[in-house]
Amino acid sequence: MWCGCRLRHLCRVIEVNRPRLRRALLAALIAASVVVPVTGAARPAAVPAPVPATLAPLRAATPAVLAERYAASRDGIWAAERMAAGHGDRWRAAMLRAMADPARRFLSFDGRDGGRAVEVFGDLTAAERIAVLVPGSDTDLDKYGLLRGGSMRLRQALGDRSAVIAWLGYRTPGTVTLQALMPGRADRAAPDLRAFVRELSAVKPGARVSLLCHSYGSVVCGRAAPGLDVADIVLYGSAGAAVDDAAALRTRATVWAGRGTGDWIAHVPHTRLRLPFVTIGFGTDPVSPRFGARLFAAGDGGHSDYLKAGSLSLSNIARIVSGRAPAEAGRDA
Repeated sequence: MWCGCRLRHLCRVIEVNRPRLRRALLAALIAASVVVPVTGAARPAAVPAPVPATLAPLRAATPAVLAERYAASRDGIWAAERMAAGHGDRWRAAMLRAMADPARRFLSFDGRDGGRAVEVFGDLTAAERIAVLVPGSDTDLDKYGLLRGGSMRLRQALGDRSAVIAWLGYRTPGTVTLQALMPGRADRAAPDLRAFVRELSAVKPGARVSLLCHSYGSVVCGRAAPGLDVADIVLYGSAGAAVDDAAALRTRATVWAGRGTGDWIAHVPHTRLRLPFVTIGFGTDPVSPRFGARLFAAGDGGHSDYLKAGSLSLSNIARIVSGRAPAEAGRDA
């Protein structure tokens, strides 16, 4: 709550000033009001974890091959659990024990540097529709429950013959940091997301694959999008995709955008400022007509509510992944 209020206040200050002053204000106010309050804050990256074993690319999506991959990832989770326990971090160790449950399915896992994990919800072997969720800032192993919960609810909404993949495949920036306003983390994440989606498409050539990109995840998807063979790219809770319009994504996918009326991200300035050594901001608002995305109604939820049970946004995202038209606001979803 503090983060949203603080950032909303900062953005309103910026918006009321003349354009010629925005460059200086954005640099100075963000540095003073965003970065300073979290200096020295503890990050989950402080918990040590072992180097994971190198996994060979998936050669097929058969039950036997997937079981082997899930088992290898589980071994890596147990190794990280032992190291976290030895370090005295009981919270992380408990989280990892839950993740190592044989009923859960991880295609990959790396506990270092805040953690990375790729988890499958549903039967990937039989899936005809696959949604790949790319989370935004402040997503790590200690806060993984929000991503997992949304993935489970989306999988339930999609029904049989579907799978949802939670792709925490990069080190996300903190929400209240300057990195959350810059594309650097996305630039480093995009090649891995692109490689993952291409590998997934190779082992599931007949499946309909959609990229679902929340918040800063939209920047990751924007960087990974060119040439990527997916059916849909869905931007939600997004401050921008680091491009001027949907055409600049250079994709054959249908590009969708939605934002809840209670989402504080609407107050973030939709601009890109190129300073001498850094670019700040992510360009055109994805829900604006100028961006050119197809819009879907996302209800009145806040920034973390898009996959909330019973929400219009969850229903419409599930419709898009299924290849159906989203429902309008006020209509039965």
